[in-house]
Amino acid sequence: MTRQERAARTRCELVRAAAAQFERQGYVSTTLNGICRQVGVSSGALHFHFASKAALADVIEQVTSSTLQRLISTSRPRRAGALQELVDISQLLVARMSDDQIIRSGVRLSQDTSRQGRLPFRQEWRAHVLALLEEARADGSLAPTVKVADAASAITLATEGAMNFGREDRQWPAVSSMAGFWRLMLPQLAGADYAERMDPTGTVL
Repeated sequence: MTRQERAARTRCELVRAAAAQFERQGYVSTTLNGICRQVGVSSGALHFHFASKAALADVIEQVTSSTLQRLISTSRPRRAGALQELVDISQLLVARMSDDQIIRSGVRLSQDTSRQGRLPFRQEWRAHVLALLEEARADGSLAPTVKVADAASAITLATEGAMNFGREDRQWPAVSSMAGFWRLMLPQLAGADYAERMDPTGTVL
């Protein structure tokens, strides 16, 4: 293994160790010494890659934000309209939260009020929800009587709640809970020509 490959592997191990500790202990209680011990490297090796604990947290939050952006930007068929796309993305996001410790850590960091400069994951997700609801209004998959702002708030809170329950209790059925939310909501949200085609479990999992 080359020096460059060893450095890249060490960097990845540091990010994973930091994510595990941020998720388990929170930002304030996580220490660089603890991360070093978990990886088995010196503090000098850590500082070669990251100037501070905040820099490590920044990377984890950026990965989380990038994951959300990729889920949003992936092109999918719109046979059932933008509202079904929103269902699909919410389910993908909750599933990624269950499977990926870095994403779980990034969401916790975004909610940690002790941390300055944290990324506003909730606001970022709500902006995407609003955009998809506006597309759904335009393509007819959203019922014309639905208030977009109210729907966006409910969907944002439900998604974040499912993600947080899944993070705090790994046995919590986050994906099926999100499907239950959509079963309740879709009859109120879907346009008449789309209601029968909507799948609350998502069409891509």
